[in-house]
Amino acid sequence: MKRVLFIALIVITIILTGCNDDNNHTADDGISAGLLVTESGLGDDSFSDSAFHGLEQARDELGITFDYREPFESDFVAQMENLIEQDHDVIIGLSYNALAAMDQLAEKYPEQQFVLIDAVSEKDNVTSITFKEDEGSYLIGLIAGMKTESDVVGFIGGERIEVVEKFEEGFTKGVKEVNSEADVLVEYAETFDDDGLGAQITQDMVEQGADYIFHAAGFTGVGTLKEAEKQGIYAFGVDTDQYFVAEDAVVSSMMKNVNIALYDIMEKLANGEKLDGSHIELGIEEEGVGLAPIRLIQLTESEQSRIDEVVEQ
Repeated sequence: MKRVLFIALIVITIILTGCNDDNNHTADDGISAGLLVTESGLGDDSFSDSAFHGLEQARDELGITFDYREPFESDFVAQMENLIEQDHDVIIGLSYNALAAMDQLAEKYPEQQFVLIDAVSEKDNVTSITFKEDEGSYLIGLIAGMKTESDVVGFIGGERIEVVEKFEEGFTKGVKEVNSEADVLVEYAETFDDDGLGAQITQDMVEQGADYIFHAAGFTGVGTLKEAEKQGIYAFGVDTDQYFVAEDAVVSSMMKNVNIALYDIMEKLANGEKLDGSHIELGIEEEGVGLAPIRLIQLTESEQSRIDEVVEQ
């Protein structure tokens, strides 16, 4: 329901601002961006929504304009090229699924500036932004390892790709750092777009004794959070603060600040800077990843100190 409401709000925004009008942008409008979100589209309470919110903030505070496309049919090239044809200053693609299309079009349009989130391109006109997911996930693992009562926790990934495996690696390392006896259940849904499957995997893990579950699975993970609430266990969100998805279950979320990264990109462009096609990697130190507020449980003074120490280091 929340996904439907979010999309409805986007439609209202489009009507009021003309954000998604193909003829909205001209060369005299100032800085403009074209955003290609993930296959899950807007309303995922995660990656795509975070990127959209970053551009919304840049629109409101910096005066930029932007348009977006949702590649529901995996038509990345067609959707991205449609944005290029609108003469945007920068074209933004989310996730590794956009890499091949962006590389192809970066070569076809060498004067176009591109930004790729969560993957790395070797093209000179593509600036790549990745995150140190293992650092943020390590903090989540510390909490799960310290607070589990069953000594069984779970990790649910979307597709088995390098970026998601970094989530798993950091989470497992954090759990084991403070609780060597804990079992870490791991399963990949092989999709980011099936909340029903996320719920089923969560139910299976609960039957195996898991009392804390962390997901890095996009909209599939929304099913995880809601099922955790239904089962009366705790869970952790990802990318954005997902507490409001399941308020009786979500202890915290591993924040992946895509919104901040894109706002910073638009601020550079608004200030007249050119992108240099470099690879930018953001971790805790760069405020690229971190923790949402911890809710529902109480950390002891020593547990909180342990987390603070890791962040400082």
